[in-house]
Parts: sequence; C-alpha cells; structure tokens
Amino acid sequence: MSQLALVLTTRSGPGVLHEVSGVIAAHQGDITTFTIVDHGEAQTRLLLEVSVPDGESLLAALEAAGSVKAIERVATFQHVFGKRVIIMGGGAQVGQVAIGAIAEADRHNIRGEKISVDTIPLVGEQPLAEAVRAVSRLPRARVLVLAGSLMGGEIEKAVREVRAQGLTVISLNMAGSVPDASDLVVTDPVQAGVMAVMAIADTARFRIDRLSKRVF
Repeated sequence: MSQLALVLTTRSGPGVLHEVSGVIAAHQGDITTFTIVDHGEAQTRLLLEVSVPDGESLLAALEAAGSVKAIERVATFQHVFGKRVIIMGGGAQVGQVAIGAIAEADRHNIRGEKISVDTIPLVGEQPLAEAVRAVSRLPRARVLVLAGSLMGGEIEKAVREVRAQGLTVISLNMAGSVPDASDLVVTDPVQAGVMAVMAIADTARFRIDRLSKRVF
C-alpha cells in the first residue's frame, strides 16, 4: 500500500466530496485523514491522506476528475509534525510545562523522532472541559498535560472520558479532583513537560504503566 498526502484544488459546490471520494473508493483507497484547508466561492482546497494499492493510478484518475483543478503531493502530517503533546490551563503554568516539553522533544527529534508541542492558555471550568474533550478529536494527539492551580468538576469528567478513549493525561499537582482522575501527577511543571514527551517517545524507555507510584 502507498501512503499519499495530497492537496486538491477543486471547484466549490455540492458533489465535490462525493466525486473525489468515489474516485478514491474505485481505486480501493482508504482515506485516513481529511481536512478542508480553505473554502471560497470559486474554489476549495482539500487535504487528504490516502492509503492506496496503486498511487500513480489514483493520481491519474483524480487529475481526470471534473471537480479537480490541481493536485499537489505533500508530506504527511505524521512525517512533518509527528506525535502531539497538548498543554492547557493557566498561562504561567502552561508556559513552564512547555519549557520542559520543548526541551525534551528537541532531544528526541534530534535522534529522528517527530514530536510537536501545542499549547492553549484557558480559564474556566466549561471552556477547559470542552477543550479536554476536543483533544480526543485532534489528529496525532498522544498526551494531554493539564497545568493549573485548581481543576475539578466537569473537567474531571472530561479527563476520565478521554482517558477511556486511550489518551494519556498528566496533571500538575493542584487543588481539585483532576489529579485523582489523571494517569500521572507531577508537582514541578518543567518536569511534567519532560515526562509527557518521554511517555510518548519511541526513543525513550520511560513508560507510565511501569511506574511504582503515580504522584511525583
């Protein structure tokens, strides 16, 4: 199977996705990632990552499709950005966690890994709960770090939900019930960032499930 990452420039309007997906299905292609990059009145740009037995045949068929104006082959997001660490919470704590995560990611990326770090400062129970739940819908997100002084209630429920979907959650040692719901609790924010990257890095030997304790 060939893995293709394609940016398609198409006309805008009804039926475009139907035609494009129909061409891919006719070539036994499996769409693994799909994003509408840009949508205007005249044209739309689509990003697709497709696993397909014959990439060249699929490209030729897409070029012949009536809705497709141009095709650009690009690198996959997994190749460019790799696994993602998501950090959210209070701005000061998020910044300190990011220091540790970025420094550790750099160490592994030099060895050939691809790990990226995303941050968003947020306050309020409902915005944080919504953001936590949204992480499970982000492509390539592997670990979430919650950085703040007080988190609980609906945020705790959201943490338990995303953990049940396979996401690793690390919490700072804070007030509230979120630490009780997390995989790992770390007091020092810089260390939390370092441990988050180590937990998902292929070039590290650190594994959360092998720890004899959960709070550091």
